[in-house]
Amino acid sequence: MAVPNTHEGPARIGAVMDGVRSRGGSVYCIGIGGVMMASLAILTARAGFPVSGSDRAFAGGCDSPTAQRLTAAGIRLFGDHAAAHLPPDCGAVIYTVAIAEDNPEYRAAAERGIPRFSRADYIGWLMTGYSRRVGVAGMHGKSTCTSMCAQVFLDAAADPTVLIGADYPPIGGAFRLGGREMFLFEACEYMDSFLDFRPTVAVLLNAELEHVDYFRDLAQIEDSFFRFASLTGRDGVTVCNADDACVSRAAARALAAGGTERVVTFSAQGTAADVCAHGVQLERGLPTFTLVVDGEAWGEVCLRVPGIHQVCDALAAVAAAWVCGLARADILRGLADFTGVARRMEFRGKVRGGLVFDDYGHHPTEIRATLAGAAVLVGTHPDGTPGRLLCVFQPHTYSRTARLYDDFRTAFDAADRLILLDVYAARETDTQDVSSAGLAEDIRARGRDAQYAPSPADAAAAVQAFLCPGDVAVIMGAGDVTRVSDLLCPRTK
Repeated sequence: MAVPNTHEGPARIGAVMDGVRSRGGSVYCIGIGGVMMASLAILTARAGFPVSGSDRAFAGGCDSPTAQRLTAAGIRLFGDHAAAHLPPDCGAVIYTVAIAEDNPEYRAAAERGIPRFSRADYIGWLMTGYSRRVGVAGMHGKSTCTSMCAQVFLDAAADPTVLIGADYPPIGGAFRLGGREMFLFEACEYMDSFLDFRPTVAVLLNAELEHVDYFRDLAQIEDSFFRFASLTGRDGVTVCNADDACVSRAAARALAAGGTERVVTFSAQGTAADVCAHGVQLERGLPTFTLVVDGEAWGEVCLRVPGIHQVCDALAAVAAAWVCGLARADILRGLADFTGVARRMEFRGKVRGGLVFDDYGHHPTEIRATLAGAAVLVGTHPDGTPGRLLCVFQPHTYSRTARLYDDFRTAFDAADRLILLDVYAARETDTQDVSSAGLAEDIRARGRDAQYAPSPADAAAAVQAFLCPGDVAVIMGAGDVTRVSDLLCPRTK
């Protein structure tokens, strides 16, 4: 069982960290290899605390980009979890809820009486030092939208501090340390983590059944988003997707209950809203539209990231920047400058003339949207025959695969061929009687081309044998499926 979030709050965490600093103590991070945890560790080190931490992702060595950034910050890393790793002077432990309750470091910290704070609780404390705090929540698109916000605020010379769940190349990673005025952050809903945050502007992108190992149904999810919006308080603003019924209800409830002062809406589907996209179309796979804000046409927007679903994220970023008082020219320039986030339809290179993209999508809705965007990029073979779309997918967690099994069976219909890797278990041990081999068989029963690959090397070999000029391959999933991309298109150091 995973370790739950703590809810100590900023006052308690602040007092503990003040004590750690005054005693010259250190901070230990369990699960330091995750994008957010790595960012928090570096921010903590930059604040003057000695930091160390562990993650099994480093079991094979510390040559990954994340490990290199951590070690460059003076942080000591361990590739396993052991009680002996906790320093004698450890004054606080920060952990990700992905760890299990029997984690030896977590248990050792408890036995020694060392204060332990979950990642979300700790972020909630960090952000209280900023006067304006924009949190982006939603089942899909959080990293992209937060990165779009970052680019807009950077172009406006607003000097934001930024914390994202993915690497954004213009800021050199997943975080940026800026001034003390503006804090832009990705607000993860898993296990209600975002309820430990303190947004002054809450952005609600979308909500549907997801994280089924925690959320029972859509009603519980709606209630969580209502509570997140209500954290903005009487002077706060909730930015809401008018095209999404669940988050629209959540925002309306927060407004009616006095939990938020104002609701600002956006729409990509022609719904009456404060921020709208009119005339949405694709040009060479890239979305274009007329941006309308408060009834006034601001101009034409040509996004530089593929997929019609990117329009929603862009409108949310516009709405957030608008309510924060940024100028029209800065907002439009920020959208024009945005070129994408790591592992969100990230172009990795060419294999035998075919295009290879890497993507984080792992929910059926994300899969459909990403493959629809990729299909537009498919060309023509040298002999004049139509190009093909190949997808390599690694299901993420048994609980999600089992609960959304029927959706997964149809989610890949845009692909001409599907290659499935084994389910990435993450924090789970119960297989729930689902397997990738079984899913591939059920998809083939629908007349689709689906294969099972027992290893990343096998998947990479299958991609290499398949591709030719005019084809597109999307390597997709939230686990370690990016190893396939690395085998096909190694990154240059």
